[in-house]
Amino acid sequence: MKISKIAEVLRADVLCCEENLEAEVASACAADMMSDVLAFVKDHAVLITGLCNPQVIRTAEMMDIVCVVYVRGKVPDAMSIELAKSKNIVLMTSKYRMYQACGILYGEGLRGGESRI
Repeated sequence: MKISKIAEVLRADVLCCEENLEAEVASACAADMMSDVLAFVKDHAVLITGLCNPQVIRTAEMMDIVCVVYVRGKVPDAMSIELAKSKNIVLMTSKYRMYQACGILYGEGLRGGESRI
């Protein structure tokens, strides 16, 4: 799914890296614990989270996550946005709750990565 489609269906405001909206994501992950992201996320994914700190961007970089969606209308601080710009990671914010955002993306055909469980 293209990142532009994610922004559209989640009614999200793009915070940075708009030039990458035509990039494709292969899967989605929703987590507030970055240790879960490190354990289970696949490359070229979108991360859905309510956690707003620079560690989210650092984790996204390590896992080749191309887009982070902040839910519940949360907006990361300026430091996180600047870090995402430097790493070329699209950031957006949506008013939906995490469960709703996941359901919408699933309904549009975007699946999660495979679990190791």
